[in-house]
Amino acid sequence: MTTLLMLLCLYQTPRPDIVFADFEGPHYQGWILSGTAFGLVPARGTLPGQMQVEGYQGKGLVNSFLGGDDSTGSIVSPPVKVERPYLNFLIGGGYNADHLALRVIRNGKTIASATGPNSQPGGTERLAWNHFDLSAHQGAEVKFEIVDFVKGSWGHINIDQITFSDKPKGDLPVKRTLAAGSFLHLPVKTGATMRRLKVFEQGTGKTLADMDIELCPVGEEPSFWTFADLGKRNFPGQVILETRLEANDKSLDRILGTEEGPGRQNWFTEPMRPLVHFTAPKGWLNDPNGLVFDGKNYHLFYQHNPYGWNWGNMHWGHATSTDLLRWTDQPEALAPRKHGDWAFSGSAIIDKDNTSDWGEKGKAPMVLAYTSTGRGECIAFSNNEGLTWTEFDGNPVVKHRGRDPRLLWHKPTKKWIMAVFNEDKGNVLHVYSSPDLKRWTFESELKDLYECPDLVRFPDPADIQKDLWVLYGADGLYWVGDFDGKRFQPKGPKQRLWHGNFYAAQTFTNLDDNRVVQIGWGQGITFPGAPFNQQMAIPVELSLVAGKTGPRLRALPVRELKGQIQSKIVKESFPGQNASFDLSGGAQLVDISWKVGTGETGLRLPGLTIRQDPKAGKLFVGKVALESIKEGTLTLQIVLDRGSVEVFTQSGDQAVSLARDPKLTKGILTFLPGDSSMEISRLSVAELAPGRNPRFGPTK
Repeated sequence: MTTLLMLLCLYQTPRPDIVFADFEGPHYQGWILSGTAFGLVPARGTLPGQMQVEGYQGKGLVNSFLGGDDSTGSIVSPPVKVERPYLNFLIGGGYNADHLALRVIRNGKTIASATGPNSQPGGTERLAWNHFDLSAHQGAEVKFEIVDFVKGSWGHINIDQITFSDKPKGDLPVKRTLAAGSFLHLPVKTGATMRRLKVFEQGTGKTLADMDIELCPVGEEPSFWTFADLGKRNFPGQVILETRLEANDKSLDRILGTEEGPGRQNWFTEPMRPLVHFTAPKGWLNDPNGLVFDGKNYHLFYQHNPYGWNWGNMHWGHATSTDLLRWTDQPEALAPRKHGDWAFSGSAIIDKDNTSDWGEKGKAPMVLAYTSTGRGECIAFSNNEGLTWTEFDGNPVVKHRGRDPRLLWHKPTKKWIMAVFNEDKGNVLHVYSSPDLKRWTFESELKDLYECPDLVRFPDPADIQKDLWVLYGADGLYWVGDFDGKRFQPKGPKQRLWHGNFYAAQTFTNLDDNRVVQIGWGQGITFPGAPFNQQMAIPVELSLVAGKTGPRLRALPVRELKGQIQSKIVKESFPGQNASFDLSGGAQLVDISWKVGTGETGLRLPGLTIRQDPKAGKLFVGKVALESIKEGTLTLQIVLDRGSVEVFTQSGDQAVSLARDPKLTKGILTFLPGDSSMEISRLSVAELAPGRNPRFGPTK
């Protein structure tokens, strides 16, 4: 009996691991190299231009970022005998199962393969344990192949510690059954391992949510809580949570199924939350999508990751407002059709004549176009103010290598227009037309325009009975030209209105007062440590005016912003020397004008210096250099908020959006001492009331 017990114990005790490759040596030691991605020797951690690489062991690893994401190549190991049932390894980098992988090769055939976790911008360079079950191949001779044949974002792979073992390391399938109603509350830890979390309805098997999430590990404090909207459910029922976790990881146990919980509490009370700029309730925000007015409410749809601080899980967020500043958050308008088929940017319109025949009970439908990354350009419609959407059963209406469809009605031809970015032949604009939003005909192509196009009609400033059109690109450059419903023809070179942190703008063009109101993404305006990230720029009114070299755009904050003023100080005709004004309310609207002298003049704001150089004819807003007058009176309108500052020169000839420390909620306005004779014509400092309230519209 004693001998039997000893044999059983010996059998159950794991044998020592066999480390095949730890990449600590000065060379790859027998591996065959091709291409340039892997270099001649193992990497020593993070490579130039790469985010911080973490999670590898020792000093060396395989890292194919050498030369950047566009380098390609492969390395193949010498033969080795499989002497344990499992192969453990650390892996990180980009996701591409076919062309970016660690493979196990036996007799020339791949018997196991793994790729990295990152398929989208953001992400982390952290390596994590993974494993192959090679128990069916013990005693066989195999080779390992690490390949990188991918260019562009996340076109690299990281590998370390290839080890044979009796025990697997890395994630294992995990499930949990939970009683939940309409919401799940999810703890997020920014920088934690990205997990794919699926939520199914028990019994029906219906997928309720499918996301990538940095789930907060047990024992750590969440960066923030968010929630998944599971839709209206008559009573709390059982849902199944499914993911992959390391052995004994109980992170799923922290997810809550209550109606009210930490994911839906304490909104818009954060100390860094902007007061008059739109931010998502939780998670990442980027492009404004469908900006549309339904006769009562302004609708702002936007690119959104509800489950993380970084880009990912591309949904369409949704908010409504009666004044462009005080927003009510609505449920997510569009969720990905399936994991990996993301809902990218697009636009929305009101089909007031019901050309699509999708309206109900005499009511015009709201219609949107968006890019389904797995299919192409798709159309959906809503008959309940954008709360829920029905996909057109003929989707995709356009299939190409492109994105960001902009819909508009062209009155002279009585057709709908889709202006959409296409990259099959480089950066080009494609124009399609349709009588009913269902059947689309290709019309024309225009070169040299990069993503998120916006095409807007304005009265010609030289003859208001005629039209001119402005074609805007995501980078803020625009053309003024003619558009006949088929082809846009520029009438001059590209121009720029906006500078700084401003991208992918879109406009409301169906307003009752005929205004053109533009909202852009304040790209790169971040809020570290907050449960939200990025913001929209302040809404502005666009106008097309005559300029020295032809028509050009102007932008000024929407008139509704003055409705947010709760106190104001006005002072006229005073010397700037030694003058100062308190800025301590969190958000301010500053109007200032001064006479341009012979020397440099300007002012200091919390987080920003503005300097005017009359000799050079330049106005420096931080590091942004603008054209400026050399004599006369300079006027500026400035919007200060937590995290950002926007400056509009003269009557809106130039606009700048810049990031600043979101913790700067107090400070002083002073004037530069460069020209002691600086004469301030007029200064108005107005404190602005918050535009956001902790409100949320009905669930779907």
